Amino acid sequence: MANTPTTGLLSRMLMRKSVEQVQRESETSALKRTLGKWNLVFLGVGCIIGAGIFVRTGNAAALHAGPAVLLSFLVAGVVCALAGLCYAELSSTLPVSGSAYTYSYTTVGEFAAWIMGGLLLLEYGLAASVVAVGWSGYVVSLLGDYGLVIPPELTGPFGHALMRDGVAVIGPDGNAVTTLFNLPAFLICLALAGLLIIGVSESAKVNNVIVAIKASVIIAFIIIVGWYVIQHFDALKANWDPFIPEPTGKDGEYGWSGIFRAASIVFFAYIGFEAVSTAGQEAKNPKRDMPFGIIGSLMICTVLYILVSIVMTLMVNYKMLNVPDPVAVAVDALGPAWGWFAKTIKIGAIIGLTSVILVLMYGQTRIFYTMARDGLLPKVFSKVHSKFKTPWINTILVGFLTAASAAFFDINTLGDMTSVGTLAAFGIVCLSVIWLRTTHPEIPRGFKVPLYPALPAFGIVACFALIFTVETRVLEFFGWYVLAAIILYFVYGMRNSQLQKGLQQHE
Repeated sequence: MANTPTTGLLSRMLMRKSVEQVQRESETSALKRTLGKWNLVFLGVGCIIGAGIFVRTGNAAALHAGPAVLLSFLVAGVVCALAGLCYAELSSTLPVSGSAYTYSYTTVGEFAAWIMGGLLLLEYGLAASVVAVGWSGYVVSLLGDYGLVIPPELTGPFGHALMRDGVAVIGPDGNAVTTLFNLPAFLICLALAGLLIIGVSESAKVNNVIVAIKASVIIAFIIIVGWYVIQHFDALKANWDPFIPEPTGKDGEYGWSGIFRAASIVFFAYIGFEAVSTAGQEAKNPKRDMPFGIIGSLMICTVLYILVSIVMTLMVNYKMLNVPDPVAVAVDALGPAWGWFAKTIKIGAIIGLTSVILVLMYGQTRIFYTMARDGLLPKVFSKVHSKFKTPWINTILVGFLTAASAAFFDINTLGDMTSVGTLAAFGIVCLSVIWLRTTHPEIPRGFKVPLYPALPAFGIVACFALIFTVETRVLEFFGWYVLAAIILYFVYGMRNSQLQKGLQQHE
């Protein structure tokens, strides 16, 4: 049963759900258990591949690491693996909807769970917006190949110069074209919100098909463009000279500081395995399938990241990759004779990024659902559609939030905030493993982190170390965001918490 309510402020903030209560909530959920272990692997792969390969690799290379973005992926991959192992243990022990939010609630306490919910809004909601911006870039590029042009003012964030091939686009008046609104990004978010309302089972089937197509296209990119790079290596090797660009003197711009800065940027691309853990209440056999889905998707995608980053930075100069569609830039460099292949890759990227947005929005809606069941958000967010059995009201909200963010903000700002939120959330998850091992060593665990407690402890240090490589302005905004979350907890969350009332919500 839940901890006994108390009036002490600190005691109330540290109140925790019992492990038994969390497991019981899993059994009473209205969500359908439709997802098998390979559904979960596809769910993770669907998120990981698209975000990292198709969107932020270019920004990380162009602005921070140069060709050494390969090393950034390795750094991020190691840190991500530490967090992934912790997620695998927690998801096999507490197979419930809500992911890191629920883990925090069970281990550290309610206040930490509330903060985690705020971090996950950055990790999922803003990440979906980042990917939607990338999706828009590939759509615009593909339509341009067929002579179809969306007004450039409707293809980017408000007040930003339109970039193409690393340089500003100049209009007929001789001035840089300034964008007003990213219409394609806005529309895809709303469309996928509608799909998620229809149902998880239907969405999972669509995602499985999408992932299969996307994986085939990515492999084709690696093989064909990689073969081209090998054949023309003498000419293209200059793009890796220097492999690690000389630092500019500004922290995070090239050199080794740039490599670590880029690692914090691309880290968000690995959140696919975490999206798997949000599906705990919809997995057929969570104790067996959750670790399989998390670790399996992480291993597959890490290999693909490394190969694609090598091919991309050899194919074109890294300075040309500061665009929402870096893979499109790389395949266009093959020349007119390969136009058919460039179109194929862009179509694959569009399909792939669609699955990423789908998975991220799915994860965000399930987190809101769980927080509402706990009373920390208005009860309306836990309402399940009578026919589709999905949290339809909060799905509509998530759809509009992600759509608006993608439409009006630039990809670098959105991406940096996503990275900070993700890293902070992962660090708390690593802490949760240590906490739960200490307080509940007797609980059956389908998977255990090896080399405990060294690996979880190193995961905490590594995650928070990468946070402080981010620009100061982003950290300042993040600080204000967390402060606002704290205020909301005392104004609303604590007053309406089901745990604080000594109640248990069954719907």
